[in-house]
Amino acid sequence: MIVGLPKEIKNNENRVALTPIGVKELVERGHVVYVQTSAGICSGFTDEMYIESGAQMLPTIEDVYAKAEMIVKVKEPIAAEYPLVRPNQLLFTYFHFASEEALTDAMLKSGAVCLAYETVQLPDGSLPLLVPMSEIAGKMATQVAARYLEAPQGGKGKLMGGVPGVKPAKVLVLGAGVVGTASATVAAGMGADVTIADIALPRLRYLSQVMPANVKTLCSSKGAIIEELKSADVVIGSVLVPGARCPHLVTKDMLKYISPYTVLVDVAIDQGGCFETSHATTHSNPVYMVDHIIHYAVANIPGAVPYTSTMALTNATLPYVLQLADKGWQKACKENASLAMGLNVVNGKVTFKAVADYFGLPYEPIKL
Repeated sequence: MIVGLPKEIKNNENRVALTPIGVKELVERGHVVYVQTSAGICSGFTDEMYIESGAQMLPTIEDVYAKAEMIVKVKEPIAAEYPLVRPNQLLFTYFHFASEEALTDAMLKSGAVCLAYETVQLPDGSLPLLVPMSEIAGKMATQVAARYLEAPQGGKGKLMGGVPGVKPAKVLVLGAGVVGTASATVAAGMGADVTIADIALPRLRYLSQVMPANVKTLCSSKGAIIEELKSADVVIGSVLVPGARCPHLVTKDMLKYISPYTVLVDVAIDQGGCFETSHATTHSNPVYMVDHIIHYAVANIPGAVPYTSTMALTNATLPYVLQLADKGWQKACKENASLAMGLNVVNGKVTFKAVADYFGLPYEPIKL
């Protein structure tokens, strides 16, 4: 198969979809890999490293899309890439369709096969291609919150862990999945007073056993969240409904319970955000104020640590990339039900129910 690795062009997206080692695995199996010039530079991988791995370099993103049967990316195509996508071309990347109608419409019109990292699902319900980036985003969410608590950044001027004789900051984490657990772990390590909320009691019971003493668990409800908001210094939103848009756990009306200069970090912004007042921001312009409350809603948080992120992403995606390249998407998805769950849009049809339901589009289960 001919595999294309374009350079990411989303704002401050410094990751690349495959490391040179990943490219070498494909080449050794007889596949042709085209890599766009300087695609890996920001992640620490030079063009020479890709050439040594057997890749062929192309100067422009247009060249890569034109030649490749399968495009492997990190983030969803943005508007400038829409015209480059061809019918029957396979795109393997993070899509998060439910948060972007224009993207969904463009991919339907393209006739491409869109296989989304975020909905590849194992029999136990886990999301193996979302986990590594969720871990990074969760850890970074706490780092970001600690920074924006500082007075020069517009925050309350509180140190996350406090000092002897001065109480630490209070951190509320909404969602006890991979992101929430990572956020709470880092916040606890910094010495913060942490509360992690979720609706899944078995998960909360587990976390109460393994988390340090400065982490408390809370069964989530609107009333319980409001009570916590009244004293929170940081709120980290980390709720996920696979493939669907996130519910708003903090509505605009609930901001009146939050003290000024509290930091809200919406890690769920890729799926529409779990704060009603959230809108996607970028690394170059990451925060904004609503009612004197700091909102951080960068849609590609792991892009700020591209070396770590690229290594972790390749570790997770490469086995699936190899299956798709070796067998073609139809055979690979037929033989691997987990991979088939990633099929969101196929040849002009929506094949993932949550996306179809959200936009009111016809849902057509994929037949392999």
